[in-house]
Amino acid sequence: MKAVDILKRLAAVLLLALAAPAAFAQAALRDFDHVKTGFALTGQHAKARCESCHIGGVFKGTPRDCASCHTAGTTWSRANVVKPQNHLATTIQQDCDACHTTQGYGGARFNHQGITGQGCASCHNGSVLGATARPNTAVHAGQTVCEKCHKSTSSWGGAKPDHSSFGSATNCASCHNGSSASGKSATHIPAGTANCSTCHSTNGWKPSSFNHTQGTVTGQCASCHNGAFPPADGRGPTHIPYQTLAGVSISNCDSCHKAGYKSWTPAKFHASASVTGQCASCHTGGFAPAVGKPNTSIHAGATTCEACHKSTSDWSAAKIDHATFTSATNCASCHNGGAATGKNATHIPSGASNCINCHTTKTWKPSSFNHSQGTMAGQCASCHSGAFPPADGRNPTHIPYQTLAGVAITNCDSCHKAGTTAWTPARFHTSVSVSNQCASCHTGNYAPAVGKPNTTIHAGVTNCESCHKSTSDWGGAKVDHATFTSATNCASCHNGSAATGKGATHIPSGASNCINCHTTKTWKPSSFNHSQGTVAGQCASCHSGAFPPADGRNPTHIPYQTLAGVVITNCDSCHKAGYAAWTPARFHGSVSVSNQCAGCHTGSYPPAVGKPNTTIHAGVTNCESCHKSTSDWGGAKVDHATFTSATNCSSCHNGSAATGKNASHVPVGAVNCINCHTTRAWKPSSFNHTQVVVASQCASCHSGAYPPADGRNPTHIPYQTLTGVAIVNCDSCHKSGYTAWTPARFHASVSVSTQCAACHTGSYPPAVGKPATAVHTGVTVCESCHKSASSWSNVVFAHSAANAVGTGTCDNCHNGTAARGKQAGHIPVTTGPTKCDNCHRSQSSWSTSVTMNHTVVSASTCKSCHNGSYVSQGNQGALAKPANHIPETQLLNGGAMDCKACHTGTSSWTSITMNHNNSLGGGAGWCKGCHLSGTAYAGGLERKSLTHERKTPPAIDCSESGCHRPLGNKGVTYREWD
Repeated sequence: MKAVDILKRLAAVLLLALAAPAAFAQAALRDFDHVKTGFALTGQHAKARCESCHIGGVFKGTPRDCASCHTAGTTWSRANVVKPQNHLATTIQQDCDACHTTQGYGGARFNHQGITGQGCASCHNGSVLGATARPNTAVHAGQTVCEKCHKSTSSWGGAKPDHSSFGSATNCASCHNGSSASGKSATHIPAGTANCSTCHSTNGWKPSSFNHTQGTVTGQCASCHNGAFPPADGRGPTHIPYQTLAGVSISNCDSCHKAGYKSWTPAKFHASASVTGQCASCHTGGFAPAVGKPNTSIHAGATTCEACHKSTSDWSAAKIDHATFTSATNCASCHNGGAATGKNATHIPSGASNCINCHTTKTWKPSSFNHSQGTMAGQCASCHSGAFPPADGRNPTHIPYQTLAGVAITNCDSCHKAGTTAWTPARFHTSVSVSNQCASCHTGNYAPAVGKPNTTIHAGVTNCESCHKSTSDWGGAKVDHATFTSATNCASCHNGSAATGKGATHIPSGASNCINCHTTKTWKPSSFNHSQGTVAGQCASCHSGAFPPADGRNPTHIPYQTLAGVVITNCDSCHKAGYAAWTPARFHGSVSVSNQCAGCHTGSYPPAVGKPNTTIHAGVTNCESCHKSTSDWGGAKVDHATFTSATNCSSCHNGSAATGKNASHVPVGAVNCINCHTTRAWKPSSFNHTQVVVASQCASCHSGAYPPADGRNPTHIPYQTLTGVAIVNCDSCHKSGYTAWTPARFHASVSVSTQCAACHTGSYPPAVGKPATAVHTGVTVCESCHKSASSWSNVVFAHSAANAVGTGTCDNCHNGTAARGKQAGHIPVTTGPTKCDNCHRSQSSWSTSVTMNHTVVSASTCKSCHNGSYVSQGNQGALAKPANHIPETQLLNGGAMDCKACHTGTSSWTSITMNHNNSLGGGAGWCKGCHLSGTAYAGGLERKSLTHERKTPPAIDCSESGCHRPLGNKGVTYREWD
């Protein structure tokens, strides 16, 4: 069938459809094959009504392209789904079916092939329908080029960001949070806020570089090492069960494991935790290295380790509780050297005695052995043989009694009879009868058996008992001198051989017999008193230092023997006070000498004083050049003739060597005296401030303590009383030199902005006091108003509470004399009852916080101010009426009206009630002067032409007969027109 015929038949059918109900038309076409038209009806098209495409029954020209029907505004788009405004941009050549099917617009698949020149984000930006926008995640933040990561147009998956530019500053977790990108797994070790890159690289999660340095791990081990975060291992099955121990608080692994992070061992529990009980909880043998109890009889049945083991550092200090053991206990049954410590080889022979007889259950030592535990009499040597310490045997210095013939001693207690507590005292001679062989023991090697003295009288003697007849006392051996007299020749024995003779240092005594000075009882003390021989002129015979106690010249004796022309033959040439003392001795009183002073006066031979260690004596070797008398040092004078400015005057004139500066001398430091004084006299001085550094040093002298350097006079400003003012010297202010104190400028030299009244009292000229004016009455703080130290005129007055705003006291001062008064442009107010603070509510400025108080000018007319003459305050001033104000002269007697006739409020001009002042119109106050069309006066005036009601005869004013009141009959007078 030709297309023309088909169209004709279809037209006929549609005409019937138009004439018949729609259902009938559709039924008529049920058998029509639309494919034959070249446009198959599929999907949603098959359900569409014919007339939705063939509008008005017109078949020809029905478009076949999608856009003609599915684009808003076309003839065929009515009731169709049209392409929305946010559809992705397509070209005319691109048809809808490139992505959409007739089944519906949903499920469209966009073919990205051939899309070039534009980035993904041109569509995938959230504005284009169906084009997925980038998620609002950290991984996408700031990204504008999708294809940098997304390499496929078929799926968003498989995208990988380029990590090559990432560094340690990159916040990995902002993306790797388990949402935007893979995050930490549930078994990841707790890492807190540590960045992923601290342990991981951008190439792969594993292997990580974690080595415990990436965060604070001290005291945190258990956070990871709890078995929940492999490979961070937790406690193994054989770990000691410390957590079961009462009172043991171990919060983390490193409480015990202190060897670092490479190995859990070594770990010391007891060195880290304080625990003294519950040992058996760990020491079962099941928790290595906590050893269990040994399989020995002594441990059989024991369950409480700490009952015996009192130390956690060593098992060996364990002790069994012997508290219940008594003398009936057989100690040796355990203490046999097998089960427990037994007697050692050097234990004293104790036979069958039980240990407890001597030892306690607390310790072996000290033992309580006191020789009462068995029969000891005649048994000493059984133990005291030297083989059983501490039972000591005979020491090497014990007397060799066993060598004595006829002496039978069978045991120690033959001599040692003082008991068993000590060997001493032991008496051999009282225990054994022996009268000879003394020298066998008394050799000096067997204390306390003394040997013979090392004296001449004993030399060669071997038989003690030849002189010593008693074994109880050595003192009985003496030569009997009782018959010796002055006729006895002592020296015949006391010759240094047979008996003690004179020593080498005995004073020369010639042929005098010993008995002249000594007795037969003792050598000392002797009775020598210089009367036993001739001593006059003989002192030096003995007092040469060779015969103590006859002393010779000591090292500090004056070296008179070195003086030329001085002949002294013996001590008593000077020492004339007798034999009882060397002093007093007078050299100059005995010998005539007038020079060579320095031979003795060196300071080394007291009482001959040396020269003082002063500059005046430095280098002087000839005392007599100044000192002319040997009886007195005084009267010596130095010759100043050769002294110059290079001479250090104060080296002598220091108040000690010579007259120094007195207490009131000006402080001059190290300046030499000659800079101001002459060598002839101290006064007058030539001081002129050039001799010393005086800059910033004035007060050192000018304190009043060093006249004639004057200090501050009574009228000087008391700057020192000012807090925060640091003036260390006069020239801080006095800067005109040294000839005069004036001029001096305090404020130009010191920064001070307070405490003015301390100086400005009038008592310290030139610091002026406050004027005797009302504004200054009672004021004590200048700086509350005067803000500048350079001028009094820079004033910001500080009002007292008595003059606060609201007190009405402003004009007491603000009268144009004491303080600034009203300026020429001030609004006219009545002086007296009207006060400044009625309107001016701030004391910081006249123009601040000004609120016009009209109650104080209620007696005045508004126009007296609001006339344009008082606008110094701008918009806040007394404004005049505006240029477009209604002309009050048009009102009846309007020229005499005041503003308040209409303006009923003082807070705003807009508070208005129009007062027509009984104007009647027609010349007795014109209405049209304001209400005529074309006028532009302020306010809500109604304006009309005079002919708005009638044109003939024309009205001359709004109010007249037949028109508006008051002369007409329309409206309400002055309120409503009609």
